[in-house]
Amino acid sequence: MAKNPGDNGILHPCGVQDDNAIMSNILGKQFCVVSFGESHGPVIGVVIDGCPAGLKIDTDQIANDLARRRPGQALTTPRNEPDNFEILSGLFNGHTTGAPICFTIRNHDIDSSKYEDRRFTPRPGHADYTAFIKYGGFEDYRGGGRFSARVTAGLTIAGSLAKQLLEKIGATVSAKILEIGGTDKNWDEKIAQAAELGDSVGGIIEGEALHLPVGLGEPLFDKLDSELAKILFSLPAVKGVEFGSGFAAAKKLGSENNDPFEIQNGKIVTKTNHAGGILGGLSNGMPLIVRVAFKPIASIAKEQETIDLKTGRPAFLKTEGRFDPCPIPRAVPLVEAVMAIVLADFALRQRYLPRVLR
Repeated sequence: MAKNPGDNGILHPCGVQDDNAIMSNILGKQFCVVSFGESHGPVIGVVIDGCPAGLKIDTDQIANDLARRRPGQALTTPRNEPDNFEILSGLFNGHTTGAPICFTIRNHDIDSSKYEDRRFTPRPGHADYTAFIKYGGFEDYRGGGRFSARVTAGLTIAGSLAKQLLEKIGATVSAKILEIGGTDKNWDEKIAQAAELGDSVGGIIEGEALHLPVGLGEPLFDKLDSELAKILFSLPAVKGVEFGSGFAAAKKLGSENNDPFEIQNGKIVTKTNHAGGILGGLSNGMPLIVRVAFKPIASIAKEQETIDLKTGRPAFLKTEGRFDPCPIPRAVPLVEAVMAIVLADFALRQRYLPRVLR
């Protein structure tokens, strides 16, 4: 460990911060999403570029998706944010104009005091330490800053808009909870027990996209499953993603895992769907099935071991503040949103959408 010049004696393992300490905040090639804002900053939001002109926006649907993700609900963080959004550009008479669309959400219920108290004792399992080192202590650490799940409200908005685009080609995206805390039942009880103990639990969400055209995706390196996995892993707390049979396929014979083709009502389909709707990185017309594993929230009230970055000595940390005991209930609309963003991006790249909006 070495002391970084001019940092008040804070210990750094390499002595200096990353010389190219920037963040990646843009995704997509045609349906391009730019995320901005921090957990305890004045606003969070999103800019969507590449949405074609002429789409009638259902703002009630956006508000509903935000309400499903919103903090302040039962068994979630007590931080209470209304998540009312404002559209600053790209919309006229209720329709997209083809210009960049900017949405903002103002942060209201902010309490940064606890983060000041534990500034130099990084929380185990959280991005506190890695962000501190990479950005040399200049990162916004309040509420986790850019690493907070708070900023995913912008992705929820972009995803809601993407779902409305996909509806124009008859495609739908949905998600559901499969498991919380290792069980497929009594979820509220499981979450409540963890919260009472000052702990947290994770779980698994399954996403599904129906009625996709065949051929979405661009191998080799922009495969549909590759891009979906990338954006799903960008969600806070995600540690596993699998499509179709997923890891279970490793235990099967090829004859068991292959999906035989057949014709139903004049359409080529597969008898089974172990591939999860993707072959060779391209959609095959079958339901796209993906399962997403979320770890337990890292911020817990139990005392944990850490390091005091000022002294380099062991320390103990009992995290105080407002945190979710489980990420799963609020993450369901997030899985839908990011899936829809990728699918809308590919649909626009392959020009399915512009023709239906004419």
